[in-house]
Amino acid sequence: MIRALVLAAALTLATAGTVTPQTRQAAAEVDLQLVLAVDISYSMDPEEQRLQREGYLQALVSPDVMDAIRRGLIGRIAVSYLEWAGAHEQQVVIGWRIIDGPETAHAFAEELRGKPYRRAFRTSISGAINASVSLLESSGLRSQRRVIDVSGDGSNNNGPLVEPTRDAALAKGIVINGLPIMLFRPNNRYADVANLDAYYQDCVVGGPGSFVIPIKTPEEFVPATRRKLILEVAGIAPLWTPDTPMVVPAQSERTDCLIGERIWRERWERN
Repeated sequence: MIRALVLAAALTLATAGTVTPQTRQAAAEVDLQLVLAVDISYSMDPEEQRLQREGYLQALVSPDVMDAIRRGLIGRIAVSYLEWAGAHEQQVVIGWRIIDGPETAHAFAEELRGKPYRRAFRTSISGAINASVSLLESSGLRSQRRVIDVSGDGSNNNGPLVEPTRDAALAKGIVINGLPIMLFRPNNRYADVANLDAYYQDCVVGGPGSFVIPIKTPEEFVPATRRKLILEVAGIAPLWTPDTPMVVPAQSERTDCLIGERIWRERWERN
């Protein structure tokens, strides 16, 4: 009798930690897979880089974002943090991490806070999109929604053309949102597109519910990033009204999606 009880207890302990196909499948399901694709090109000065990262650090752990995650059907999302610059300059700073509450959100934020800053040459939004698509397709996770969030302060001037690259990602059912950074910096030799938000709207973002939230002052980094994350986690499209000027409505006149390449070529021809 005692031997039978010992065997039963041992069997219980042995099976308690067993990963069955059902538990493995449940662990791989999330409400959203989100790639945060962050510009580190030289047009981003150190202060902009700091503000950009701080925006994500604060937004990821905010109560509003936590509430949006809890309200999901599964109650967890997967996030990856990718830094990008030129066509061959993409680096996964943090691979896929499951966020299902304050503890995992703070762990992600602390991991990101400990990563060194770096900068690199050129601006390839198309390279960032392609790298993000590869991340999503190799994640091993399942979700109803897959989103790439591109933040940056310039137009595509390196690598594949951005519009067909964007369209190829959309054809895979991936949504792309944008956080164009439009801080006024006098005498900045890297400045190219005056209406970067319109460029992002017409040439970068796309898919059901996609949106652009421009950042025009340092104070807007945190609230804009938090608003973006809430919308992405909740899976809803923002409604544009005069009271929500951060969200860019559709433009009446289409932007030239090759403007970055043209400006870069003209700059080199003058030198």
